[in-house]
Amino acid sequence: MASSTTPRAPSLPSLSSTPKSSSFRLRPATNSNPPTRSWLRAGGAVIRGGGRMRASVCSAVLNQAAVVEGTEREREERGRVLSTVEVELGDRSYPIYIGSGLLDRPDLLQRHVHGKRVLIVTNNTIAPLYLDKVIDTLTRDNPNVSAEYVILPDGEQYKNMDTLMKVFDKAIESRLDRRSTFVALGGGVIGDMCGYAAASFLRGVNFIQIPTTVDSSVGGKTGINHRLGKNLIGAFYQPQCVLIDTDTLNTLPDRELASGIAEVIKYGLIRDAEFFEWQEKNMHLLMARDPDAFAYAVKRSCENKAVVVSLDEKESGVRATLNLGHTFGHAIETGFGYGHWLHGEAVAAGTIMAVDMSYRMGWIDETLVKRVHSIMKQAKLPTAPPDIMTVDMFKSVMAVDKKVADGLLRLILLKGPLGNCVFTGDYDRKALDETLHAFCKS
Repeated sequence: MASSTTPRAPSLPSLSSTPKSSSFRLRPATNSNPPTRSWLRAGGAVIRGGGRMRASVCSAVLNQAAVVEGTEREREERGRVLSTVEVELGDRSYPIYIGSGLLDRPDLLQRHVHGKRVLIVTNNTIAPLYLDKVIDTLTRDNPNVSAEYVILPDGEQYKNMDTLMKVFDKAIESRLDRRSTFVALGGGVIGDMCGYAAASFLRGVNFIQIPTTVDSSVGGKTGINHRLGKNLIGAFYQPQCVLIDTDTLNTLPDRELASGIAEVIKYGLIRDAEFFEWQEKNMHLLMARDPDAFAYAVKRSCENKAVVVSLDEKESGVRATLNLGHTFGHAIETGFGYGHWLHGEAVAAGTIMAVDMSYRMGWIDETLVKRVHSIMKQAKLPTAPPDIMTVDMFKSVMAVDKKVADGLLRLILLKGPLGNCVFTGDYDRKALDETLHAFCKS
């Protein structure tokens, strides 16, 4: 519960109705008494105390947190407070727990284990850091639960059927049953593969997401890559819960951190202008791994994603907008070879390309183009695809993208003021060709 001394949060914005074109925007938050001083500028600091956001309540989309001044000790205590964001999907709803030190909270994880057997899926980078701790947290003072684990090789190049079979091999050899729970401990690759394994093993078992990277794990997308395209094999399958211990972000290599921030930037561009403006002013804090900045960015990103997933779980419309930059980015990952660029690096370059095309369509002004370039550079992310990519390579891979419908490639493009986008197949093909030629040597 929030402290009685905590200032009241400003009034919350609401979601406007979603037009059939899939273009949408958020009304800006109004604050009649804005904070006069804040170390976290243009967004506010994290409120002391946990709060629960019901994602189905559209008027609670973006909680611009009130400022809390205090000592360094008070700031540290605030960072350890649990926040919970709810993903509302009826009887498949689940919580996202966010906070520091959550891997030492058996009460959070154990309540979501319904049987006696757990299989932890992780990789050879994460296992030495967190595997023992997670096993202890799942089994502490709980003799009825036993934990098995499987350690996979680390990297996008291993997100394939051969690696996935190692999860099934371990599950079958351990004689796991339908009451078992799979636990994904790692980044996006581990989350995708563990989730897909859980969706498929015995036609579906429970699973829990424990992500160790920014913006992975929420939303129920699971799957593996095919040599002809990224994430072409998979399923929508929701976890029992997502537990994000923000302390794990401190162990990310700088390149992995920047890769995750690419996805955070996306939310500001497509739906949350105030969040983008906060990032512009505070990117140096994120890159410096400031714990309060981390907590705020993760929570606000999860709030945005929870609302979209609740509105469109299976990506038939508005959820597709979360893929800004991904159509170009997935083409980079596939064409260049899985694992050469991190996913977020490819998405960053793809976002720059989508912004360029949006400008060529006359849908955004040049100022926004420059702002996107600037924030990507602040985050030390690429602003162009690798030289190996050609126009033909882009077109070949994009032709089998998941957003193709009836032979028509649909794209997510920015349109209008910051925070607005469209998911559409109604665009000028000449603008697409011009963008591809502008970023490719051939």
